[in-house]
Amino acid sequence: MLNIVFMGTPDFARDSLKALVEAGHNIKLVVTNPDKPKGRGMKMIASDVKIYAEEHNLKVVQPLRVKNNPEFVQELKEINPDIICVVAYGKIIPKEILDIPKYGCINVHGSLLPKYRGAAPIQWAVLNGDKETGITTMFMDEGMDTGDMILKEVVKIEEDETTGELWDRLSLIGGKLLIKTIEQIENNTFKREKQPDEFTIAPMLKKEIAKIDWDNKTSQELKNLIRGLNPFMGAYTYLKDKKIKLWKVEKLDLKCNAEPGEVIASSNKEGLVIATVDGAISVLEIQGENSKKMSISDYLRGNAIAIGDKFN
Repeated sequence: MLNIVFMGTPDFARDSLKALVEAGHNIKLVVTNPDKPKGRGMKMIASDVKIYAEEHNLKVVQPLRVKNNPEFVQELKEINPDIICVVAYGKIIPKEILDIPKYGCINVHGSLLPKYRGAAPIQWAVLNGDKETGITTMFMDEGMDTGDMILKEVVKIEEDETTGELWDRLSLIGGKLLIKTIEQIENNTFKREKQPDEFTIAPMLKKEIAKIDWDNKTSQELKNLIRGLNPFMGAYTYLKDKKIKLWKVEKLDLKCNAEPGEVIASSNKEGLVIATVDGAISVLEIQGENSKKMSISDYLRGNAIAIGDKFN
């Protein structure tokens, strides 16, 4: 088995680390981001990768930076890994580290490259209403997700699937594809494929994207926005000056004369139906201001919303 250094941070990366451990690879070092304060008490929270690594007695380091960090680079050189596996680590890996391992640095990326290079490929696939996405493994170079591709696996995106649901599926697929990739590298049966010149970028999501634009977005676009931001951010709107988050909606094929954002049905029987520029959406899961996420039936029992009320 190969000597491996693993670099990753969130649960998406944890599943790849778990796959390596279960396959019996020799994990010499796990590198993850420093603990971060979270919640009302600002308690320091470890990354999912760190938690898993410590549970399995793996050595963990958490450098503030990997660029211009000679002590960290020296530690990697002393380990002399065969491969460095990088999965959603969250930092750009400099050339001096890329050149250390015998077989190079390989990355597990949550899209079908060259589509959706960047920080949020899974989110953008759902936001854009794509019908399929997948996992790509690749050799890393100095660019952002520009290295030669090794393996791909195509995944269908379900009509109502949220980013969170797709994220969980892809993280497991990514772990399996990583093991297959390493096996091919170890046996020298892999093939390198250069990426084409045309590509798309999946940048970090800015908070401004989360505000629902009733006046300009179709029912399908609103549905894609809401499921695309679930569960990491949540799409929001306002009703009577109160901030409301919509977590799950259904697109309705009906025509109405109401203005976009106007409530056209609100009852336990019909649920909450809101007009759009080309039809309507039915809200299935909602979160009121300073409240918790709940089903629309539970919400309507404690919150009065009348026909004619307008979200804006």
